[in-house]
Amino acid sequence: MLENLQPQPADKILALMAAYKADPREAKVDLGVGVYKDATGLTPIMRAVKEAEKRLWEVEDTKSYTGLVGDVNFHHAMRDLILGETVAVENFAAAATPGGTGAIRQGLELIGMASPDATVWISAPTWPNHPSIIKYLGMNMAEYRYFDEAARAVDFNGMLTDLSNAKPGDVVLLHGCCHNPTGANLNAQQWQEIADLLLAKGLIPFVDIAYQGFGDGLEADAYGVRHLAKTQPELLIGASCSKNFGVYRERVGILMAIAQDTAKTDLNQKTLAFLNRQNFSFPPDHGARLVTMILTDPALRADWAAELEDVRTGMLKLRQMLATTLQKRTGSDRFGFIADHRGMFSRIGATPEQVEAMRVSHGIYMVGDSRMNIAGLNEATIPTLADAIVEAGV
Repeated sequence: MLENLQPQPADKILALMAAYKADPREAKVDLGVGVYKDATGLTPIMRAVKEAEKRLWEVEDTKSYTGLVGDVNFHHAMRDLILGETVAVENFAAAATPGGTGAIRQGLELIGMASPDATVWISAPTWPNHPSIIKYLGMNMAEYRYFDEAARAVDFNGMLTDLSNAKPGDVVLLHGCCHNPTGANLNAQQWQEIADLLLAKGLIPFVDIAYQGFGDGLEADAYGVRHLAKTQPELLIGASCSKNFGVYRERVGILMAIAQDTAKTDLNQKTLAFLNRQNFSFPPDHGARLVTMILTDPALRADWAAELEDVRTGMLKLRQMLATTLQKRTGSDRFGFIADHRGMFSRIGATPEQVEAMRVSHGIYMVGDSRMNIAGLNEATIPTLADAIVEAGV
């Protein structure tokens, strides 16, 4: 049997990580991996997470399974964080998942069960896991324009035009904030127009929100998903706590199903439990319990929010410094978009050949489509990156 297996496409990010580790140069710069790093290159454990773990160690008295959908207290804490007061409990179903990827996978499985002929519309470009999972599940997929390569900004007219061709019942996968890989975000007015189009066309939104708090702040970053929750008959949300709580290896995610018709909630909840049972039975609990403790304890939540705000403003400072340095190097404002983008990523518009040239000459490692992780920079490496960008002719 095993001799019939065929090689699968290599993961470009993992290959980039391996190449970076093998590079002996001390001055190399890793801008490829989508993980937050501080100025020392460390992915730190947040203060509130440390404190919650100490408390949990003292009081936890069992390692038995949680329910199939995880701890309901985690569901409600995440509902409060992401949706605020926009969704009542009787309209809300949820299941804990192994990370945000698990939430996206479960959401797509749910779509396949409910509407196997539906097409899932994804942004061009998008996070590579989106099309990979959709293709693996054998689902219908289409792209809508999202990023204007020349302007390095949202191609909103193209987005509206393409989505106007979707058929009723199709699903539109949207990034809640801090678009990966481009860093270009919808503004409030654009979210409202998208909501109007979805409603008029009978389309189902599926929001992937993995970076809440990394863009314009916890509340501002939730504007789009909250507006959809208020205006759409149905909404799916896949959320991750990896970035904003720094619990990457704990695999903390959640899938939410929102329905204005409360009669659907019970079936939605039972279906989420069924899907978990088929894929992994019981979800991991440790990280989810830490998140719940932080979000439901006023002191821990305040400390977490303050540290998260420091992370956010630190990335904005790096963005502005890089944009300013490039302006001085080039005498042009053509890299001003870097300061305008939000979250960890920006796509700077380099060709694969230019990306390779930067790696060879300066030890700059970024994805071939020129997506770079701003959090991989610090004040010392910004001039190196700026020189590499200019010398490569970007």
